[in-house]
Amino acid sequence: MKHIIAIISALCLGAAAADAQDYGSATLAERQIMYYEGTTTQQHEESKPLRPVHASYTIEAGSARLADTYLTPLKYRGWHTGVDYTRYQAMGFDPENWTMSLHAGIGIDRCENPAGNASMWSLMLNADWGMMRKFRPAQSLTLAAGGSTGLTAGCLYNDRNGNNPASAKGAWTINLTGYAAYQLRIGKLPVTLMYRPTLPVTGVFFAPDYGELYYEIYLGNDKGLVHGAWWGNYFSLDNLLTADLHLGSTNLRLGYRANIFSSKVNDTVTHIYNHSFVIGISGEWLSFNPRKPNSRKARSISPIF
Repeated sequence: MKHIIAIISALCLGAAAADAQDYGSATLAERQIMYYEGTTTQQHEESKPLRPVHASYTIEAGSARLADTYLTPLKYRGWHTGVDYTRYQAMGFDPENWTMSLHAGIGIDRCENPAGNASMWSLMLNADWGMMRKFRPAQSLTLAAGGSTGLTAGCLYNDRNGNNPASAKGAWTINLTGYAAYQLRIGKLPVTLMYRPTLPVTGVFFAPDYGELYYEIYLGNDKGLVHGAWWGNYFSLDNLLTADLHLGSTNLRLGYRANIFSSKVNDTVTHIYNHSFVIGISGEWLSFNPRKPNSRKARSISPIF
């Protein structure tokens, strides 16, 4: 009897050992698969480059000239002020060579007639988004060229007029845009110089007939209000030249802006010219997802250079 019990115990222990060995092998295989999948995911995340955002926040102040024959035949001169936001980031599909830009701003002008007894106000809002292809002809120089699409809306107001005190403005345009960025040092201070023009090529814009009241438009006289834009009847050029002084993680931005706008349609001529000094801050910022921390080995691609 003792021999039978010993044989049964030995068989049970052998089966348990075999089961344990099989379980251990299966667990090891599963761990190998999990390790392989984790390694592949990690390598994929490491190969995915980081795309920081280059953003700037600025204010501007300078001189302005306004003319709108819908309101008055006289030319007005005065001051200009505004705020501006610009954002650049490398594109996801080809971050080394393509970058995108987002720009939004608001400008306010107050001007007086030559006699100084009447004033005209201008309020203009604009926003555009575009993509640009980068070129690097030199180590410290980057050129970019591309296109953008933008919206413009605003109003000119003359407090001396009775029937027609305001002239509304609105446009959707397709633009040529780009920039030239150059890195240098002034002593030990790193500086980035940048020039960015924006030139509308085509689109549509709003303009009523000469002397047409907005009340008439409200009553249903809405024909001929939208016009195709081209350089013969709609010209606008925004020039921005800036210098970023790299004082630390945040840069001091100094610059100059020249904004030219001119339209001529329905015997109505509008001119808005601004020259202003620009000051603000800029820098590159990177967002982190706490659930998916970025690898330290991931490449960081500058949206400008």
